[in-house]
Amino acid sequence: MPTSKEVAGLILLVEDNRNIAEMVIEYLERRGFEVDYAADGLEGYRLANDNSYDAIVLDLMLPRMDGLEVCRKLREEAKKSTPVLMLTARDTLHDKVSGLDAGADDYLVKPFAIQELEARIRALIRRERRQVSAEVLHVADLVYDSASMRVTRAGQELTLSPIGLRLLGILMRESPRVVSRRDVEHEIWGDTLPDSDTLRSHLYNLRKVIDRPFDKPLLHTVQSAGYRMADMDQPPST
Repeated sequence: MPTSKEVAGLILLVEDNRNIAEMVIEYLERRGFEVDYAADGLEGYRLANDNSYDAIVLDLMLPRMDGLEVCRKLREEAKKSTPVLMLTARDTLHDKVSGLDAGADDYLVKPFAIQELEARIRALIRRERRQVSAEVLHVADLVYDSASMRVTRAGQELTLSPIGLRLLGILMRESPRVVSRRDVEHEIWGDTLPDSDTLRSHLYNLRKVIDRPFDKPLLHTVQSAGYRMADMDQPPST
């Protein structure tokens, strides 16, 4: 339990249900968080874009701009890497995968236990603080700055989808090690594993951006083993 002088984190809650919002705000503030609030997606996007939050709790169904669009715009236009926990009343695989594909880091189905919401927020904040301190990733002439979500190759800036950025981060972090399909899927989608074509489609799109316009491929499929991000002309480090 934080002391009165400690702040557990600055949270943005975007939720149009006033009863849920009041319950969440009261609980989180008692647990040491500071909470900003927006009742619609457009205002939520404005606040998220203008401020630096430790985490965003984002409802899926919102007036003026839905949660998927808010999340997608934060990742693709605002280039914000703030962890997003998406709240949804629809407990289907399609809805969960759609939220994660839009750039959400986790999801929670309504109705939820408020203690679980807090636990997930704290886990997202811990993970983000570890990643922010990480170094800029390099593989050959490919560079990924995870803090700014900026990707360049040979000095040329590249644009990737939210899932593409997460895939790239996983593979570059582990380079030149081969990462299994199961490990990749679990890190991106958690226990909500997509169908077999979903990862293949995202890898195809990633390869199209980071490899196709250039002379040397860096993303390699290793048959029956997984995927590797590496310059195969470079000898392995010893």
